[in-house]
Amino acid sequence: MNIIIVDDDKIVESSLKTILEASGEVKVMATGSNGQEAVELYKTHRPDIALMDIRMPIMTGLEAAEEILAHDANAKVLFLTTFADDEYIVKALNMGAKGYILKQDFESIAPALKAVLAGQSVFGRDIVSKLTSKAKSAREDYRTMGITEKEEEVIELVAKGLNNKEIGGSLFLSEGTVRNYISTILEKLDLRDRTQLAIFHLAN
Repeated sequence: MNIIIVDDDKIVESSLKTILEASGEVKVMATGSNGQEAVELYKTHRPDIALMDIRMPIMTGLEAAEEILAHDANAKVLFLTTFADDEYIVKALNMGAKGYILKQDFESIAPALKAVLAGQSVFGRDIVSKLTSKAKSAREDYRTMGITEKEEEVIELVAKGLNNKEIGGSLFLSEGTVRNYISTILEKLDLRDRTQLAIFHLAN
């Protein structure tokens, strides 16, 4: 797969390039150090995935992703950051980013790229932990909205980025049943799609 890496920490940028290319499965087409360069590099190279930091000078990663996605709605942006900040996570998901993983979760970066390339959304371990923690605090609210315990389990797995087949495997349900669950959940919560569902779950 072809990617670009944008990070204002040159050591991180260089290390990522070396490690990812050593796998033989990733080609780093270009690197940059701020959000403005990210936008320019994306338009020039059209990578499969843009791997970028969030806090950067001139233009943040979030601002850059917003511009990239406005230019190409099918762009795949994976955020790599040191900040597991709820506000950042919600903004990243809301704008259509494909994932949010922490630099500390280094061994998960290559698998995350593969998952994003395959069309999945991904979250690092610490992010999943935050999602799970928020889910626990939201249980009482879900009950008042008519969400059953099984539907809540489906919501948690959607928010973790699992697809219908993976959710079905985890909960011993068919893909068709999972689809039906998600349709029912979206109707109950008055949401449009699974991305909005993940954002709703995280924000509550």
